[in-house]
Amino acid sequence: MIELIKAPALSDKDIQALCDYRLARIRAEMSRQGVSLCVLNNPVSLRYAINFDEYQLFQSHIPTCYLFVPLEGPLVMHGATGREWPNVQEYRRPDFLTPFDGGLDPERNSGRFAKAVLDFMAEHRLGEGGQAVALERFGPGVNQALRVQNLQLVDAECLLERARLIKADIEIACMRHAVAVAEYGMQLMRQSMRPGITENQLWSVLHQVNVAHGGNWIEGRMLSSGPRTNPWLQESSHRVIDAGDMVAFDTDMIGPMGYIADISRSWICGGGAGTEQQRAAYRHAYDEIHHNMALIRPGIRFSELRDRAWQRAPQYQANRYVCSFHGAGLCDEYPKIYYAEDWAHSGYDGVVEENMVLCVESYSGALGGDVGVKLEEMVRVTASGYERLTTYPFEQELLM
Repeated sequence: MIELIKAPALSDKDIQALCDYRLARIRAEMSRQGVSLCVLNNPVSLRYAINFDEYQLFQSHIPTCYLFVPLEGPLVMHGATGREWPNVQEYRRPDFLTPFDGGLDPERNSGRFAKAVLDFMAEHRLGEGGQAVALERFGPGVNQALRVQNLQLVDAECLLERARLIKADIEIACMRHAVAVAEYGMQLMRQSMRPGITENQLWSVLHQVNVAHGGNWIEGRMLSSGPRTNPWLQESSHRVIDAGDMVAFDTDMIGPMGYIADISRSWICGGGAGTEQQRAAYRHAYDEIHHNMALIRPGIRFSELRDRAWQRAPQYQANRYVCSFHGAGLCDEYPKIYYAEDWAHSGYDGVVEENMVLCVESYSGALGGDVGVKLEEMVRVTASGYERLTTYPFEQELLM
């Protein structure tokens, strides 16, 4: 039986304040971008807007439910089972817009959906100044049906990413709890790690702890051992872990209240100082994330972080991680700050702001080697720099 760790005492009033803050962030961004109506169906966006958490993984690939968020006026939820979501004034039946729900000819329902949008906008006098409608991941039939009505469409996903960027104190409290749950799961993983256990068995411990605390899901199965730690992004398997193996993982855990705990650690099965190759990779990853954390402050540009980031040793450059920093909140969020080698193809600039939450990443595994180390910390950007949200210790024996 999983023992439960203490959660923050969030009253109904606290949850309402959280949702009020997040809705205000959405509407401020709508106003800034000239959007009169947002139509949301991404489960993360629905969680952010009204704390909606029904069938979230199902909703991610069969978006049955959607929410009308006007710049001014009532929020209207379509397709929900519950009837007590914060700030929702009305509940309606949805127009089914997926093949599973509505069949293989989407034209009829797309047209009906477009009419519902127009009727709602007319009822609440939205868009009279030519403002746009922001849509999330609806199919092309929906977009075509709305464009026929001469509506200007914009990408709601970009709008929501910007809205979610700055965290309120209550959001930070929720994130700290998600981190505490993840670190408790990591503690139990560490206790369960022994020669003979499989990667999948070890990884399942974190899932159990997350579910027991009311968490949601884990984004992937980022745990590998021994030679499977290099290259990274090999998901957990039935491989049996041996004594002396490096075991590396990334929690990617969507925890209680929907907030992510994104933490990476690497351990030696059975403990000890490891091999020279294991210690070298661990030291490199450790030095990288600590150097890069020290750069974080409000006002620094993404391109400055790129230029001043840890200079990786040549043997670890080819197998570098996909980014050196990224945002976090209800999931991995904007921005994603790339290494200099990848900047020309993928990079974009911006500015770090106070009360953003960033993850600082390193994967260190030599090209062609059989050892990889993954480390990652979560930090809150403060007025003077940063504070760590993660507290799980590093492996001092591997740093000697």
